Amino acid sequence: MAPTLGTGVSSLPPEGAPGQSLLTVQDLHVRFGTKEVVRGVSFSLAAGEKLALVGESGSGKTITALSLLRLAGNAAITGQALLQGRGDLLAMTEREMRGVRGGDIAMVFQEPMTALNPLMTIGQQIAEILLLKKGLTGAQCAQAAIELLAQTGIPEPARRANSFPHQLSGGQRQRAMIAMALASSPKLLLADEPTTALDVTLRGQILDLLSDLQRQTGMAVLLITHDLNLVRRFADRVAVMEQGVLVEQGPVAEVFGAPQHAYTRRLIASQPRRDVVEADPPAGTAPVVQTQDLRVVYPTPLPGIQGWFKKGEFVAVQSATLQLLPGQTLGVVGESGSGKSTLAQAILGLLPSTGQLQVGGQAWQQPATRNTPANQQLRRRVQVVFQDPFSSLSPRLTVEEIVGEGLKVHEPTLTVAQRRVRVEAALDEVGLAESQYPRLLERYPHEFSGGQRQRLAIARALIVQAQVLVLDEPTSALDVTIQQQVLGLLQRLQKEKGLSYLLITHDVDVIRAMAHDVLVMKDGAVLESGSVDEVLNAPQHPYTQRLVAAATVPGVE
Repeated sequence: MAPTLGTGVSSLPPEGAPGQSLLTVQDLHVRFGTKEVVRGVSFSLAAGEKLALVGESGSGKTITALSLLRLAGNAAITGQALLQGRGDLLAMTEREMRGVRGGDIAMVFQEPMTALNPLMTIGQQIAEILLLKKGLTGAQCAQAAIELLAQTGIPEPARRANSFPHQLSGGQRQRAMIAMALASSPKLLLADEPTTALDVTLRGQILDLLSDLQRQTGMAVLLITHDLNLVRRFADRVAVMEQGVLVEQGPVAEVFGAPQHAYTRRLIASQPRRDVVEADPPAGTAPVVQTQDLRVVYPTPLPGIQGWFKKGEFVAVQSATLQLLPGQTLGVVGESGSGKSTLAQAILGLLPSTGQLQVGGQAWQQPATRNTPANQQLRRRVQVVFQDPFSSLSPRLTVEEIVGEGLKVHEPTLTVAQRRVRVEAALDEVGLAESQYPRLLERYPHEFSGGQRQRLAIARALIVQAQVLVLDEPTSALDVTIQQQVLGLLQRLQKEKGLSYLLITHDVDVIRAMAHDVLVMKDGAVLESGSVDEVLNAPQHPYTQRLVAAATVPGVE
């Protein structure tokens, strides 16, 4: 059976589906005011089936899911959403929908820290659902909450039930969200980007958990994501959305193996591609960044009376040794809490450290956070591009002010006209020209897309003629097509300018595309290092082997 293009006509479950149709969506339209964001979407989901709804940000996939629960704010919704045993979700009263939400249909949100109540323990939040949906007593709710947490694989579930959300790790919070969703034994689970904020190993664990729970309970899962590797690994069928329209759907193997729509082909082709200078620098070339036994320590309070007189210490980075050569990229990979961002901050001179650390052959004057003339010169050599450009760019400054800010510090003698010329040149280098974007210099960050904002952040770093860019998860907040564009830009700039990159990421595919050498960190320690081929193709440490395995999709080269 070949994949089908979206036509606004109901798509029946394929032959061999796990069960009879559970949900049938027909000709769904969603409008906010005069703007129609979902247009004629039709699909069906069988009982016990896993369907992935994929597309870039703004494609309408999350609004589609929220519309099924009538949670899309003041949206005008038309069409049909027939739920087995319940009737048309879009025609129900609000009272009837309360029985569906969290009952027949449950939802796991993308960012659990914002979805969970910070003032209630995890156990209380699960118990609240059990009390409302199951009518259990207080004692029964408390015990059932612990059992649900244990079912999701959280260690020490009885203790974690008494923890607040901020006391759990990202993976534990997501497991707690899944436990809450399962509390009412739903027929359908809507999982909205449930792994986007997680490290690669945690992503695999959460997907495996959802698959196991789906098999045990027989519920259907609608997975909303832009991560195509997750779709290959998890889903039975896939539906592709573009600008509010369902353009193609079918079994995963068929859609990915022979995509019919141009947008689907573009999505599949948007995997990171390697395009870097492979030749090693001449022997004896001095590194632009070099550390030897670098150590970063945070003070911590000690319990009891001894805490009055001295502080304890938490070693965030221990004995880190590395070197970054001109025109090369050193990838630093590891889970959250591994110390990779702390290492980057020390190299940027934003944290005090011990051991040897040199940038361009010079050491930071300690403490490195002091803005001495020598340190200011080093700050010009090493700049940073952050993960989320929307939060790292000031919303109150124009593009001209943001990009030109570094020149005010490092070249204060420039006139306004000279600074503007430099700003325009930097923007042109990253693909933002006045001819394409009228009034470019006068605009503010919110007027740009995510990829364009990241280009602004790169221009801001380059304008002071930096030698080294610290790239802290530079593409993890971007869709796959935009990610490919930004990586291509970084690769081009490296070849043209001889830039060196310290690339901080947990995305193994980005490491393969960009890095010459790799450093693997866990719990503040460097576990393994070497060339990208050595470390990723023949990992020696068990932790590296797990990282690589978690990023590998079975059956995909």
